[in-house]
Amino acid sequence: MHTDVELTTRERAVVNAFQGGFPVVESPFDPAAAAMREAGVEIAADELLETVRDLDERGVLSRFGPLVNAQEIGGAATLVAMHAPEDRFDEIVETVNGHREVAHNYEREHPHLNVWFVVSVADEARVDTVLEAIEDETGQETYNLPKLQEFRVEAKFYVDGPLADGGLDLTDLGPAVEPTDATTLTPAERDLVLAIQDGLPITETPYADVAAAIDRELEWTLETITRFEREGKIRRIGVIPNHYALGYTENGMTVWNVPDDLVSTVGPEVAALPFVTHCYERPRHEGVWPYNVFAMTHGRSEAESDRRVEQVRETMAAYWDVTEDDWDTLFSTQILKKTGIRLAERAEANTQAQ
Repeated sequence: MHTDVELTTRERAVVNAFQGGFPVVESPFDPAAAAMREAGVEIAADELLETVRDLDERGVLSRFGPLVNAQEIGGAATLVAMHAPEDRFDEIVETVNGHREVAHNYEREHPHLNVWFVVSVADEARVDTVLEAIEDETGQETYNLPKLQEFRVEAKFYVDGPLADGGLDLTDLGPAVEPTDATTLTPAERDLVLAIQDGLPITETPYADVAAAIDRELEWTLETITRFEREGKIRRIGVIPNHYALGYTENGMTVWNVPDDLVSTVGPEVAALPFVTHCYERPRHEGVWPYNVFAMTHGRSEAESDRRVEQVRETMAAYWDVTEDDWDTLFSTQILKKTGIRLAERAEANTQAQ
């Protein structure tokens, strides 16, 4: 396994240890370091803190802290594909990216649908408005591919070294709170989401620092973050790696034309493959796009990527006769825009009046 950055054994251990399960307590680096020592990695709390801070500053991490599940905060997001002719490619991309609702945009290898972007809105009804505007401005048709079923969103990237098979789970150290069925946010919860969406301060007391920043009590902040994780508003808490920095440069979106009656069976099986980071059911578009199951794989070389795609195919083939016409892999060739899902408008629209 290779990486694009040089990592020490300790740094590798930290990347592997806490891509989730980081404790939600006042001084979290103390129990986190203790758990690493119990797992055979000698490290003190201050060394763990400094290592996380250094990895973040060097770009090995995208951030440290909660990975917020935007879908559960409010609003909606959808994946959209379109064709940009070679002689108008830059013009069309500039037009698409000029819409603030477009959060991510990638060029992908496909003979027709070569531009793939995500539209994020506070009100789902605005998706059609945005796509109509893009079509009017570019003269190109858009193909909306909203998520119909989610089978997996688990973008974890491990490296060679200690704890390479996965990390440490210290979520049980947090407050004893029960999830609720609330679908809206209070103003205080909205403020918390916006304060943590880009990560936590990398300090001895990150949660206390967040509490102070939004003028809330530490206990409330710890309880709310813990509850949000249990409710699915936060997917996990820990180090969020920059997978490109770790050498995972082969970003393949495999797409499959799965018989409709098998989707709910096949989806979880593919999602269970450890190297599949995202797996969804999305709609087909007759005559243009025949695929209904998407599975994202990441590899550190073309050969590794090919092996992983073949494992996905073999998993599919256990359920039906997969032909060459039943699937494709679209590799990304350019990142055209990547601002992330901005939650301010979505959270605000989903905040209850008080």
